Amino acid sequence: MMNLMKETERLFLRPLQAADYENWLLSFNNRFPSLYRHDRGKMDMSDCTEEWFCQLVDKHKCLAENDEAYIFGAFLKEGGTHVGMIDFSTLARMDFQWARIGYTIHNQFWKKGYGKEAVVGLIEAGFEELNYHRIEAHINLDNEPSKRLALCVGMEFECIRKGFIFENEEWTDHEVYTVNRRY
Repeated sequence: MMNLMKETERLFLRPLQAADYENWLLSFNNRFPSLYRHDRGKMDMSDCTEEWFCQLVDKHKCLAENDEAYIFGAFLKEGGTHVGMIDFSTLARMDFQWARIGYTIHNQFWKKGYGKEAVVGLIEAGFEELNYHRIEAHINLDNEPSKRLALCVGMEFECIRKGFIFENEEWTDHEVYTVNRRY
């Protein structure tokens, strides 16, 4: 399997490892209350035992081995603090080489540029290491911070897909932002 680690100026972006449990859990437990609709804020992490986490790490590894999804933790180089998660889902290979990117930065680390740094780094890795040609972000219509981040990293608004994703018990519209590999 390929090396799935990317280093940026301030971050290490890599799959979670069993040894990350305490650091990962601490960052979730230190989240601020929700700051807007699409921010989950503080979460009940009581079911997230170390055993559960090790199973999650194994599941992420299987998803990557099957080219279904690549899930990266974002860690500060200085101190190793877990600041968020970025993931790719492979949508199609063969003639498409197409993926979806998702990103979540813990709200206590917002407005420090970590989201932009992580997403730029992983878009590069998506093209160079995972051989994607097209990467899309699917964003709720009212998720302004996520749309700003997509534009800030060089993605372009493409369209609105009607009734695109089933969430909160209903089919929701999403804006699609894209970036293609430059040759």
